[in-house]
Amino acid sequence: MYEPIRSPSVHSAADGPTGIPHRSRAEALDIQLAGHLAALLAVTDELRAAAPATDLDTAAELLAGQVARLRDGQAPTRAPAAAAPAAPDLAALHERAHTLAGRALVVAASRADTAAAILAARRMDAHAAALEPRELAARGCTALA
Repeated sequence: MYEPIRSPSVHSAADGPTGIPHRSRAEALDIQLAGHLAALLAVTDELRAAAPATDLDTAAELLAGQVARLRDGQAPTRAPAAAAPAAPDLAALHERAHTLAGRALVVAASRADTAAAILAARRMDAHAAALEPRELAARGCTALA
C-alpha cells in the first residue's frame, strides 16, 4: 500500500549524537546577548551622529568590545557617522536604547556575565537620565526639572 522510504532522512546527516543539530544554552545566550548589545551599539551610533558626546563615544567603544568578545573577536558592523537622519527624534532613540539595554541586562544576568550586565545597567541609567527632564516637563513638573 505504501512505498518504503529508500533515501536516507535529511535529519540523519546532522551533527550530534541524536542527529539533530543544536546549541547549548550558554551558546544560545551568547548569541542573544551579542545581538542585543549590537542593536544597542547601532542606536548609540545613531545618537552619537545626532548629538555627539564623549560619554556616547565611550559607551560605543565599550559596547563594541563586549560584542567582539561574545563573537570570538569578530568586530561588530558599525554605521558610518554621516548616515544619521537629518532631524532624528532624540527622545525616541533614547527610549529604544533604554529598552535594548534592558533586554541585554536580562540576558546578561541569566548568563551570569557581570561585565555585560554592568555595562547594560549603566546604559539603562544613562538613557533614563536623558529622558527624565523631558518626561517631567511633559507631566508639568517643571519645578523638579
